[in-house]
Amino acid sequence: MLDAARILAEEAPKHSLDSVRDDRILFFGLAKLIEIIGEAAYKLTKEFQAVHNELPWDAIIGMRHVMVHDYYTMSAGKIWATIESDIPAMIPVLEKYLEQFDSEN
Repeated sequence: MLDAARILAEEAPKHSLDSVRDDRILFFGLAKLIEIIGEAAYKLTKEFQAVHNELPWDAIIGMRHVMVHDYYTMSAGKIWATIESDIPAMIPVLEKYLEQFDSEN
C-alpha cells in the first residue's frame, strides 16, 4: 500500500487532471496503483482494521471493488481527486503502521 501511495504522490506533480483525461495509459496506470492500495487493504484482517482505524478502510476497499468490477464507471476526475486529497493523507498513517510493525518484529 505504501509503495503504491508513494508512487502516486511522486507522479502527481508531473501531471494534471487534463493529462489524466487525455492519456488513457496514464489513466489506467494511476487507476491500477489505486486498485493495488485497495487490494492490499482488502487482504488485511478485520481485527487489524479495527485496531488501526485511522484510515477509512471501507472506502478504500469500496474503491478497489469499483476499480476491479466497475472500472468503466471510474472517471479521471475521481482518480485525480483521490490522488490529490486521499493519498497524501494516507502516506504518513501507513508509514506509522509500518514503523509499529517493524518495532514489534
